[in-house]
Amino acid sequence: MKARKIKDGVFWLGYIDWDRRLFDSLVPLPNGTSYNAYLVQGTEKTALLDTVDPCAVDTLMSQLEGVPNIDYVVVHHAEQDHSGTLPRVLDKYRSAKVVTNPNCKRLLTDLLEVPEDRFMMVEDGQVLPLGGKTLKFVYTPWVHWPETMVSYLQEDRMLFTCDLFGSHLATSDLYAVDEAHVYEAAKVYYGMIMMPFRAAVEKNLEKLKPYDIGMIAPSHGPVYNKPSLVLDAYQDWVSGPPKNLVVLPYVSMHDSTRIMVMHLVDALAQRDVRVQQFNLAVTDLGKLAVTLVDAATIVIGTPTVMANPHPSVVYATYLTNAVKPKLKFAAVIGSYSWGSKVVEQIGAMLPNLKLEALPSVICKGLPREADLNALDALADAIAEKHRALGFK
Repeated sequence: MKARKIKDGVFWLGYIDWDRRLFDSLVPLPNGTSYNAYLVQGTEKTALLDTVDPCAVDTLMSQLEGVPNIDYVVVHHAEQDHSGTLPRVLDKYRSAKVVTNPNCKRLLTDLLEVPEDRFMMVEDGQVLPLGGKTLKFVYTPWVHWPETMVSYLQEDRMLFTCDLFGSHLATSDLYAVDEAHVYEAAKVYYGMIMMPFRAAVEKNLEKLKPYDIGMIAPSHGPVYNKPSLVLDAYQDWVSGPPKNLVVLPYVSMHDSTRIMVMHLVDALAQRDVRVQQFNLAVTDLGKLAVTLVDAATIVIGTPTVMANPHPSVVYATYLTNAVKPKLKFAAVIGSYSWGSKVVEQIGAMLPNLKLEALPSVICKGLPREADLNALDALADAIAEKHRALGFK
């Protein structure tokens, strides 16, 4: 794809990766992704904002063929899907300076061996005039690495945010015109990548509030020409209360746990509590993450495997702990044949979350009437806790 004009002197460059299905060997990409860079041409200087993943180097270099000179390459974030082609760009533009902050400089030196004399450090709030266009740099640490920053193009009211506000979404749309589709992709992205750093994201959202933002240009997914779509969403995801929702990840080996899950889902529905269940044998973990953004309660369903939780449950529990959602309550349900300590083991795997433990239900073999009654009691407890939070 060729460069695309956003405003006079401002262009999208990059690569639409339609076929990529896994990011960092971890994050599912059912909708592909994009690697966005941006070119800002003033009357005196030209700046390239970020680069692209190394897999897209040929596309970026082709898009730059008609650009005779680049004075500055702004690096907002050192992760290689944005910085990976920086050495090629610096080789082409021998006088270009890498504009970044000290933390990012250290990472770029370690990851890409960028020479010392190519760097130009900027402070938080510093401006860089290009001639009729002025970039202002804003430090936004820990969204989602320690060195992250954004830049604000003052004359055009554009905020270039790199990973912040991104979405793993391959689309030919330059702008977020399919708002429902973009919203869902951005929410999955937030749940998998930004939610673990919710406190830092909240702090940096406050820091950006004084800026008159007319457009947001992230490093993944389309440009927001209506920035309220993602700004309002982030405000809710970051600091809004959890919702009347139970997330129920589970796996079942010989149907006992599945029977318990189905009974609990029905019991919760009868009590007007929303539930999203996920069979971990087939679940896209991105969909689990997006549900965790809003959920008030997690109920983990597991059979016992050699006295331990099922490995798929261990993995999902580990990721839940890592992404640090706003969960308030937790319980474990499941089955065993001769012995089990899955409740204690799963509880120990969630140290990052401040959870109130609700009565767990673990049965031997198939669930009997007493076990189903215990699941009804758990549903009562969850419904009562949710009502206490003001859910209707």
